[in-house]
Amino acid sequence: MDVTHEFAVAFMAFFAIMNPLAGVPVFLSLTDGEDAATMRQVALKALLTAFGIVLAFSLAGKLIFELFGITLPALRVAGGILVFVIGFQMLQGHGSSVHEPSNADQQNARQAALSVAVSPLAMPLLAGPGTIATAMNLSAHGGLAGIGVSLLAFGILCVVTYVTFIYGHTLVRLVGKNGMNAVTRMMGLILAVIGAQMLIAGIQGAFHLSP
Repeated sequence: MDVTHEFAVAFMAFFAIMNPLAGVPVFLSLTDGEDAATMRQVALKALLTAFGIVLAFSLAGKLIFELFGITLPALRVAGGILVFVIGFQMLQGHGSSVHEPSNADQQNARQAALSVAVSPLAMPLLAGPGTIATAMNLSAHGGLAGIGVSLLAFGILCVVTYVTFIYGHTLVRLVGKNGMNAVTRMMGLILAVIGAQMLIAGIQGAFHLSP
């Protein structure tokens, strides 16, 4: 697998599970009533935190494996199931719970605007369990080059997400509710397929089956 293909796979995997467009309504609701400067600060803090989380799990993936006795096939199976479930929920048009902060989180968000940057935006909206599992899976078998490609893809996606958050009001007007639902379903399908592929690779590795 060449670098370009690895980058494309990593970017699409992260894009599908983060789904920046699906996160826009959540971001707008959590920053409702705030001025433009505060919204930019919240978006930047959330994305930097999310990148830090993914960076930590990408670099420490091997250590975590050794510490808890986790094998790569086990991660692929568990991560594949998790990613598939999230994708299936999105495909049904219900929206994954990953993209829907709890009522308690939203109530706390109204008390302190910047606090939403860490929770629920950075975790679990942007860097939830599915994103972490995907990052570890992409980094675990690619060495330093694989980690670099994975982080580059996630970093670029963070920039894209920042732009969608800042111009969220304009995007919602242009795309409309039906358009947002269509994008969510399409990302759900892609995510379900990626999850199924991760699961198949995990089973093949666990039982030493040839691909």
